[in-house]
Amino acid sequence: MKIFKRWIGMLALSLCIAPAAHAGKPYKYYAVGDTSDAVVPRPAQQSFVLMGGGPDVDDAFKWMIRKGGGGNFVVIRATGTDAYNPYIFAMGGVRSVETIVVPSRDAASDPFVLQRLRGAEAVFIAGGDQGDYLQYWKGTPLSATLQELANRNVPIGGTSAGLAVLGQFIYSGLNQSVTSSEALANPYSKNVTLDRDFLSLPPLLGAITDSHLDARDRLGRLVTFLARVVNDGWTSTARGIGVDVETALLVENGQASRVGVGAVYFLKTVGLPQVCAPQTPLTYQNVGVQRLSGTGTFDLDNWSGYGATSNYSLSAVKGTLVSSQPGGAIY
Repeated sequence: MKIFKRWIGMLALSLCIAPAAHAGKPYKYYAVGDTSDAVVPRPAQQSFVLMGGGPDVDDAFKWMIRKGGGGNFVVIRATGTDAYNPYIFAMGGVRSVETIVVPSRDAASDPFVLQRLRGAEAVFIAGGDQGDYLQYWKGTPLSATLQELANRNVPIGGTSAGLAVLGQFIYSGLNQSVTSSEALANPYSKNVTLDRDFLSLPPLLGAITDSHLDARDRLGRLVTFLARVVNDGWTSTARGIGVDVETALLVENGQASRVGVGAVYFLKTVGLPQVCAPQTPLTYQNVGVQRLSGTGTFDLDNWSGYGATSNYSLSAVKGTLVSSQPGGAIY
């Protein structure tokens, strides 16, 4: 009994010491499982998960685990808890799941944070506020390490705000979140805040992403983002990827498939907007849309869908979104 009590006491002490090891640090760190470095074969192809927010998609995490070969799965975020740790660890196939809360540029330069990231076999950027990610992480050793991981074909995924920072062009959301009606009415509203080049991921070059597309009616604002990117001279042809809630796009070597309950929308611009100016409703005609649902696939390199895809066009006409689909449905 004395030995048992001593063991319980030592265990309780170790549980108290573990968090204290990071006390006073600019980050928070949580882990489950064996966090020693795993040695697994390097993945042959780049792979990414673009998740649309809302309920998480189990199949997307399982896919990332397989593509990374197991080992250490790292979640990064600027705020929040370690809720992903038990959720992902219960899926099996990983040595550990670690969550690192990185709420400042100091934390994004911390050697421990960078060391844990570099040892990851998969990295997932949680939801939250993409404005935080850009202010705290862009141009820091953390973003450089994420780029190194992508270049080494380590799977990278993100949901909601984590999805927003994966495209070359980014809705930064630095002010109040903009609605479709507000963006279409004034594409230069103070809430239409854009950024770019957090990461360079070849399948997503020239693209801007958006999440919660159906649930929050964001297709109109995505069209506006595309208009701004082209009108401001960032690119001559812009692409948009909008993902419904509880839906994920799985991308490997530029080829994409969909899992979850919703659809994924792929938009592409043709030329400059007809009218895109401050305090003026947007007019931008014939933005091509391909809607991916079911078991269809999408080639990001050729920007072409196969299988369960539908094709139509959207036009913003004096701030109102008009669709070429029968009945005028925009989704």
